Amino acid sequence: MSYDLAVWEGERPADDAAASQCFNDLYDRYVDADGPDIPPTERIAAYVAALLERWPDLTEDEHDTSPWSACPLIAEASGPLIYFPIRWSMVMETAVYAAQLASSMGLNCYDPQNQCLIPE
Repeated sequence: MSYDLAVWEGERPADDAAASQCFNDLYDRYVDADGPDIPPTERIAAYVAALLERWPDLTEDEHDTSPWSACPLIAEASGPLIYFPIRWSMVMETAVYAAQLASSMGLNCYDPQNQCLIPE
């Protein structure tokens, strides 16, 4: 079982309802779309690289310290969006860090489970 986060480029939505709509539109276009894979944008690739500086990718995790539930993490990115799962056992620390990192990079972080932007 995992906890999912979404991070994307673009103007910050005005509220959680607008964020939900934005996430759903991006998900439909980049994750759920039938078509060729779209490589991540430079900013999303840089975000993933920064996450992997903090915690290893599952392919490189020799001591079960990685919070990721997908491997490789960059494979969860498409265009201006990354939608990625986090292991429940590490969700609190990881989600907080991921949201703070996204904010510091001018990206939006969204919690699809609770349908809200984070940090609020």
